[in-house]
Amino acid sequence: MSITTRAAVVESGGAPFTLSDVTLDEPGPREALVRMVATGLCHTDLGVASGGLPFPLPGVLGHEGAGVVEAVGSAVTGVTPGDHVVLSFTSCGDCRNCAGGHPAYCATWLPLNLLGGRRSDGTSTISRDGEPLGGHFFGQSSFAERALVDERSLVKVDPEVPLESVAPLGCGVQTGVGAVWNVLKPVTGSTIVVLGAGAVGLSAVMAAALTPATTIVAVDRVGERLTLARELGATHTVDAAGENLGEALAAITGGQGADGVVETTGNVSVLRQGVDALGARGTLVVVGAPPFGTEVSLDVNGLLGGKRVVGLTLGDAETQSFIPALVRLVKEGRLPLHRLISVYPFADIDQAVRDMAAGKAIKPVLMF
Repeated sequence: MSITTRAAVVESGGAPFTLSDVTLDEPGPREALVRMVATGLCHTDLGVASGGLPFPLPGVLGHEGAGVVEAVGSAVTGVTPGDHVVLSFTSCGDCRNCAGGHPAYCATWLPLNLLGGRRSDGTSTISRDGEPLGGHFFGQSSFAERALVDERSLVKVDPEVPLESVAPLGCGVQTGVGAVWNVLKPVTGSTIVVLGAGAVGLSAVMAAALTPATTIVAVDRVGERLTLARELGATHTVDAAGENLGEALAAITGGQGADGVVETTGNVSVLRQGVDALGARGTLVVVGAPPFGTEVSLDVNGLLGGKRVVGLTLGDAETQSFIPALVRLVKEGRLPLHRLISVYPFADIDQAVRDMAAGKAIKPVLMF
């Protein structure tokens, strides 16, 4: 029994999102059918929609879904119909990194989540008029009223928390929080610098405010975002449009440099400035992704003071434990995620894309 549902389809690279009736395959043994309630819009969706990544189009994107389970495959054990779920990335579950609690570094991460558009066995999850569409995006393709979701993308969450308030946890928020908690792990008195005050950067600021770091610096070119960063826990802000970043950070840190830097912009000159701004034994976490093949030059002697540059995918989070903890912090008001969210009806997805591109909306969340 296949299911017909409405989805936002990208017909080709650079085309807008258009609503279309699509057909979902029957849930496989390790899949669930989820009625979507909300889904976040992320820059990764826009990058793929623009044709910047080799994902098969026409296709259905969306990877920050939240909804209610309607049906489960024969081998699914973690959720049952009626459960509230936040959807995140998928992984094989068997490789060394999955087994070691680091599923974001799964051996098959790229084809399973970002590039393949199909299940690992090559079959398609979504079709239209009998023709397969690109789907299985992050194991979910949640820009649709119903989604066929990989079991390892499903995270059962507290049903008392409104799903629109936690949809972005599956990607952007988890990434920013994980950069601070799972990689930088600030100790008492640390200085943390966050480059870029978008959804990921502001999530890192909120996460840093829940650690013993005493100096939290947010850097951006948009004044309103810097004001919001202060309200979310930044102790200092730097307006990169008018200030020299290196000089400003040297002044804030008393010449000591930063203990931790989170680079969310994907701009290599900003990344380079961040590495230069590290103090001895400091760590920079690379989160922002420029186009494939982009390189950055570094001062090698400058690295010899014990500096580290660490790449990061999805916060290096083990989703089944990490996301429910974040949901609890949202519920208790300790992670004020609502300050980042702007809500749109699903049919207005193109308006949400425009507002995000124009910087008007930090984290658009589409409501079904």
